[in-house]
This record gives sequence, structure tokens and C-alpha cells, in this order.
Amino acid sequence: MELVEIVEADLNRKDHREAVVDLIDAYAMDPMGNGGPLPGDVKEALIPGLKKHPTTLIFLAYVNGEARGIAVCFIGFSTFAARPLVNIHDLAVLPGHRGSGVGRLLLAGVERKAREMGCCKVTLEVLENNRRALKVYAAAGFARATYTEEAGGALFFAKKL
Repeated sequence: MELVEIVEADLNRKDHREAVVDLIDAYAMDPMGNGGPLPGDVKEALIPGLKKHPTTLIFLAYVNGEARGIAVCFIGFSTFAARPLVNIHDLAVLPGHRGSGVGRLLLAGVERKAREMGCCKVTLEVLENNRRALKVYAAAGFARATYTEEAGGALFFAKKL
């Protein structure tokens, strides 16, 4: 039985900083990530940028003491609920540990923290062909966002700058 521990990352700790960079780089290489490794300048800027961003919230999943999963989140605010929310920007588990419950435990850790903070919801985006992630999210209670029936479901758009 593997021991899985979910911890809130402390970016002042060298081991946590290294785990964040390594896990995000591994996620970037995945076809459901970015399809290639992080460029060197991005690796160098990642931790300083995360530390500088005032709403950064990161969880690491350790399996038998080794970092194997990550949830990079940012705290937002719902104007309709007048309460904070947590957005999961990245959720990744190393390929050899997928299907073992690590992702589910990361999601539970994020939800627990969001509830402690009085958040109204946890949000995330997922690629439509990421079937494994879609199953994990559905099992954890996530569904396409709808607010009123006549408005339909929410869509996520981006404009690269």
C-alpha cells in the first residue's frame, strides 16, 4: 500500500520549489499539457512568478515521500456570491501514478482548503479530449458550469498575447 500525503507547498522550501518545477515541466511534456518541455527561461521564472502572485495556492502529492502530483491554484472572487473561489489552474499526476487515486486526493485537498477559506466554489478547465481527467473530475462532483438554463453552459475562451 502506497502512502499518499497531500501538503500545501511552501515556496520558501527548496524541496517544494524543485518539486513544483519538476512536476509542471513533466505536465508540460504531456499531450494533455503543452506537448513539450518548459523552456529554460520559463523554468527560471516559474517560482519567482508564483511567489510574486498574491493568490498562489499550491498542493503537492507525495507518494512514499516522492513528489508525484500537483495542483496549482489561484484564489479568485465571485461577484455574484461576494465570496472567494479557488481556481485549479493545473492539476497533474505523473504518468506512473495515474489511476492510483492521487488526483482524487489532490482535488479533496483543494476542496478542503476552499471550504476552510469560505469559498463559494472551486473551478477548473479541462481539455475536451482529456477523458481520464474528465472522469476524475466528474467523480469528484465537477460538472460544466451553468448558472441559468436560458444562458446555457459556460465556455472558456483565451486570447494569446
